[in-house]
Parts: sequence; structure tokens; C-alpha cells
Amino acid sequence: MMGVGMSRFAEAMDEILKGVSDALRQVDLAQVEVLIDELARSWGEGRKVLVVGAGRSSLVGRAFAMRLMHLGFDVYILGETINPALNEGDIALVISGSGSTTLPVTVAGMAKKLGVRVLAVTSNPESPLGRTADLSVVLPGRSKVAAEDEYHSRQLLGEHESLTPMGTLFENSCMVFMDSVIAELMVRLRVSEEDIRRRHAVIE
Repeated sequence: MMGVGMSRFAEAMDEILKGVSDALRQVDLAQVEVLIDELARSWGEGRKVLVVGAGRSSLVGRAFAMRLMHLGFDVYILGETINPALNEGDIALVISGSGSTTLPVTVAGMAKKLGVRVLAVTSNPESPLGRTADLSVVLPGRSKVAAEDEYHSRQLLGEHESLTPMGTLFENSCMVFMDSVIAELMVRLRVSEEDIRRRHAVIE
């Protein structure tokens, strides 16, 4: 039996799981279809994919980039020293819950000028990132900006504070969303678990 001291843990776990489930059920499948088609095209044409994010979104992006590598993509992560030049037709996949974080927005703008396709995953399609991107997959979530706004609203209404730390809902939902995209790509690209195993790191 869970002790009294663990009640916050259980409540937070339930809230996070429900939040992720609710968020993913709101995703527009037409947007997801375009995202997967764009990624599959880049795989077929040997185009480069640059994954971009800041903070915890960067960690989600790194996990996604690793899986793309396992599928045989020519994929890179912003900030690494081995990144090659991007060319017209390559993809910049940019992750930002608020869509207003400086680094992702700046990179998206630079990529557009180079003719790179900008695909965004964000909670705010009307943000600077959303307005710049060629495609925005809208993933509802509690970004840092939203959390700060919620805090002031709760103070006025006397409501309890959310049990999820700032940004957690977006990033957790994004991780599940990205893994689901990988599962669909595996089917469309005919990549098996054995193919992934052969590309998995053997020196770690």
C-alpha cells in the first residue's frame, strides 16, 4: 500500500498519464500524415534531417533523432560539431512547446532562407515558430509560457496548482508522439526490428 508521503507521486502520475492521453487524442491526423510523408520522402531521396530543440525539448529531439538513425536516416542534431551544410529540400524538424523560444525560432528562420523544409511540433501554431514553419503539428501541452499564465489565473480563482512541472505535459506527450511516428515509419519504409538492431550502437 502506498504511504501518505507518496500521495503526491500517485496524483502526479495519474495527471501526467491522463494529460498525455488527452493531448495525443487531439492531434490532427492530417498534420501527422504530412509530417510522416515529408520524413519518408527525405529518407527515399537521401535528404538530411536536422533535429532542433532547446532544453527538455532538445532531449526529446535527441531520442527521436537516434530512432531516425536506426531507420537509416541521414540525421543530425543542432549543436553537434559534425553537422554538415543543409541544402534546399533538406528538413529541419523543430520542437518547441511555446513556439517562441529564441534558438528554435532563429534556426527555423535561417532554415527557411536556405530553402530547407521546416517542420514544427508545437503547442502554439500562432507563435513565431508556427508562423515560420511549412508545417506545424499541434500537440496540446502545458508549455513554460502557458504554465506561468496559468499560475496567475489560479491565484485569482483560488484553484490548486497543476501537479505537472512547467513544460512536462508537452515534452512527455511529444516523446510518445515521436515514438508513434517512428512506429509508422517502420511500416512504411519496411524497416524491421532486426534492421534497427544492426544499426544500434555497439560501443557505448
